[in-house]
Amino acid sequence: MTPIIKLRGILALVGITLNTALLIIPLYLFALLRLVLPFHPVQVALARVLVVVAESWMAVNNAIISLSSGVRWRVEGMEGLARQEWYLVTANHQSWADILVLQKVTNRRVPSLKFFLKQELIWVPLLGLAWWALDFPFMKRYSRAQLEKHPELKGKDMETTRRACAKYAHFPVSVMNFFEGTRFTRAKHDEQDSPYQHLLKPKAGGAAFTLKAMGGQLHKLLDFTIVYPPGTTRSLLGFLGGAMDQVQVIVHQRPIPDWAADGDYENDPEFRARIQGWISEIWAEKDVLIQSRLSA
Repeated sequence: MTPIIKLRGILALVGITLNTALLIIPLYLFALLRLVLPFHPVQVALARVLVVVAESWMAVNNAIISLSSGVRWRVEGMEGLARQEWYLVTANHQSWADILVLQKVTNRRVPSLKFFLKQELIWVPLLGLAWWALDFPFMKRYSRAQLEKHPELKGKDMETTRRACAKYAHFPVSVMNFFEGTRFTRAKHDEQDSPYQHLLKPKAGGAAFTLKAMGGQLHKLLDFTIVYPPGTTRSLLGFLGGAMDQVQVIVHQRPIPDWAADGDYENDPEFRARIQGWISEIWAEKDVLIQSRLSA
């Protein structure tokens, strides 16, 4: 990474940080109103206002990225998307830049992305409360060992997440889940002995948990494939500073099978194999697509 790219990346990051510091003030004010006005119509109206604040934050970030990076965007498959639809969203995960890429191409095209977050992340300075205000669902997952020691906790994680997702019945959302669970590196790929050339093995458990927690509300999967130029740095600073001359984003709209929201991933081996097979087919197609774009 050259010094000029690094400098542009740092300046862009400073701009995004300042944008966050400014827009988090109205976000907190409207969130405070939601706390003191617990009336359902008011809650729904204020939730929509908070989404507008978040979309404005992303729009300013996108302008900063355009100025600093000079990226040429090649986006395919966005036709027919609607802001009135409920979506499950996934993508291959290579860099922290992936989230900015997804926000760039989806902002004001589909409902704002919501990420399932670990409960501990609510304590992240500034952002934790912002995520809470924007109705990001915070999960508390229990390990098998914890459940064996405390059987009374069985089902509590799903119950808590269901309550967090109940408010999504009142306005559309896009629930984001990186199926790989972590960013791709060659070392992780080799350690997993992944059958894919450009992807890690997908983790179907997170998708199954999300679909069940949403109670059958999600009927469409938006499957994003992000392709960065080969041989370029995939770091966040590199992306912001202009290390990539082009970013390709290809989205496939896929129907979610009706059965996918009804099974017990933890305890039903047949259902577990079925949903793993469904996601593995999607991942095999994605791997071929990435290779074709890199070879073009």
